Amino acid sequence: MSNIAAVDANLKVESTIKEQDIVFYDVNQEPFRVYGVFYEDGKFRRLPEKVARSVNDGVYHLHANTAGGRVRFQTDSAYVAIRAKMPDIHKMPRCALTGSAGFDLYVRDDGEKYVETFVPPISIRDGYESIIYFPSAAMREITINFPLYSDVSHLHIGLGSRAEICPPTPYKVEKPIVYYGSSITQGGFASRPGNAYESVVSRRLSCDYVNLGFAGSARGEEEMAEYISGLDMEAFVYDYDHNAPSVEHFQNTHEKMFRRIRDAHPDLPIVMLSRPKFYLTEEEQQYLAVVQATYNRAKARGDENVYILDGPTLMAMAADEGTVDNVHPNDLGFASMAKAVGDILEIILSA
Repeated sequence: MSNIAAVDANLKVESTIKEQDIVFYDVNQEPFRVYGVFYEDGKFRRLPEKVARSVNDGVYHLHANTAGGRVRFQTDSAYVAIRAKMPDIHKMPRCALTGSAGFDLYVRDDGEKYVETFVPPISIRDGYESIIYFPSAAMREITINFPLYSDVSHLHIGLGSRAEICPPTPYKVEKPIVYYGSSITQGGFASRPGNAYESVVSRRLSCDYVNLGFAGSARGEEEMAEYISGLDMEAFVYDYDHNAPSVEHFQNTHEKMFRRIRDAHPDLPIVMLSRPKFYLTEEEQQYLAVVQATYNRAKARGDENVYILDGPTLMAMAADEGTVDNVHPNDLGFASMAKAVGDILEIILSA
């Protein structure tokens, strides 16, 4: 791959990283492949800005948070650096900064294996740069996960000037699994992006995915159901009872969203989740009953492509040790969710 900065000095990336032979590349250039997000009007987004505005203010505010975003490529560079411009960064008391604003790196070797995190500085304001070294120069397949709760306007990858860069191996399942839901779906509060449950499932099954989790803002709106129904996807997973303002609201929207997407995709596998919690209160059981009712009615109509996972099943590995606040999963909770959802999706994808 040629060094574009050598052709046009205006495209040179300024960096404080001291490697003498480093060259930075825009991830929107070939041969890099970006998944889970797309570039529109100066930043990466999870759904079009116009759609986000039509849903609610929370979705609009969060739609450019890059949860589920990934860049993948192969290189024989002895190191990988990043330089990220981030116009909106969320710092939250219950969430590690490495999760809300950090990138982490995996190498594919008989499955994807975690290497290290590009750790953001505690003083981060509008982006940062960081570098990860390997023991030696050798061809590796790289996945870098984007932050869960921050916007990214530009991402450059720094590699050795003599390094070879190649496209990644395609996912085994190239059509994405689409996830819709609350802050839990968005990844709150994994300690780093690769620990969000969708990311764990993606590595296990080698499948692409799109994260449409919106903290506090997923309410099963018609506009969101319409947008999702227009996507080309391998499966749909949804969970938003935490954000439904009442049981009545949930009753009025949950099956309606299901039917809208089912009408558009008669054979699409759809997995319904309830909130991931092991011990449920009486009110939480009422929310679960809504999910069960939607599922039961679908089965009664002869739908063979619908599945359900309740909170105790999702948290079976973690019980009451799986959250940071009795709501949002910690890494153990996300591992438990990934096991339950991954088991179902593995059956679906192998059918």
